[in-house]
Amino acid sequence: MSNLIKNITDDYEKIVLNKIPLIDVRAPIEFIKGSFLNAVNLPLMNDEERHLVGTCYKEKGSEEAVKLGHQLVSGKTRQERIDAWASHLNIYPNSIIYCFRGGLRSSISQQWIYETTGKEVTKLHGGYKAFRNYLIDHLVPPEQIVPLVLGGLTGCGKTVLLKKLDNSIDLEGLANHRGSSFGRYVTPQPTQIDFENNLAYALIRHKHRGYSKLLLEDESVNIGKCIIPKPLYAYFRTGNLILLDIPFEERLINTHNEYVIESQEEYLNEFGDLGLSNWFEYISGSMSRIKKRLGGDLYNRVIDCLQFAYQKQLESGDATAHKNWIEILLKEYYDPMYDYQIQTTTRKILFKGNTNEVLEYLATTQI
Repeated sequence: MSNLIKNITDDYEKIVLNKIPLIDVRAPIEFIKGSFLNAVNLPLMNDEERHLVGTCYKEKGSEEAVKLGHQLVSGKTRQERIDAWASHLNIYPNSIIYCFRGGLRSSISQQWIYETTGKEVTKLHGGYKAFRNYLIDHLVPPEQIVPLVLGGLTGCGKTVLLKKLDNSIDLEGLANHRGSSFGRYVTPQPTQIDFENNLAYALIRHKHRGYSKLLLEDESVNIGKCIIPKPLYAYFRTGNLILLDIPFEERLINTHNEYVIESQEEYLNEFGDLGLSNWFEYISGSMSRIKKRLGGDLYNRVIDCLQFAYQKQLESGDATAHKNWIEILLKEYYDPMYDYQIQTTTRKILFKGNTNEVLEYLATTQI
């Protein structure tokens, strides 16, 4: 193993900036709790094997635990693990391998790969723990970078605009959530650890590009179940506002496309024939969760419109009637709430305009 000891890196910034592929040899249960972008879980030991080795370590010590590990991962099992690593390296030859602390598991994996295939894969110094700590250290307000906050009423296309700009960070994209009561996707949100890691990646890349401004959408501290770390959220809230303003009819179309057309398509792709019924259950459940905020009368009107539109869609295949409950929600719930927030904000409003006007403003502003 001595020839491979030098084949190690602690250049975490390079991994982030170059999107270097990673091989995580920890057990699946560890990977699920938290990992990194561009990482694939190809474990040295599965969950059961890791549990048995851990128990042996507690009862009999390190030497016996290592022996048991080699017994459990031997023969055909050992070769299957090596084949998985080799297959990945054939596609991504610059991959870096890691375990929890960059110790025995990644060293063994590194050695087996070399002995069997001749490939000298690089190991991550300090493993998951060191890289995670590096990312945590970057979950702080970036120095000399001023936040700008993109606001606007529901459905005005803030996320679409953000994605057109290189100096932005899409917090909703990182959280895999639309940031509203109806914002959940079919695919699950990342764990809090993964969200933080992904946010750190985005901040490091933004800083590297040398921008003086950071453009973000106006978010609450919670985006679904993901929580923006307090120091960063406080920093984001210091940003002055740029407001996106488009006609109501366009907002209605955008919201209908997002909450109904695109969302139903996701559910149909995921659940097949049960897609529409699962979507309806999700939307009606989301309304129930904000029932107190809506008030009884408004809730009853909205839920009646939803049920009518859903039944009509089942009968005719036409989803147009869903615009009725969306219009009520926009005009009588979301718009008044957002108008109040803007009227009471202490942040300066730098500019207000439609999509093209905002893009032009940002293009002529030093960013």
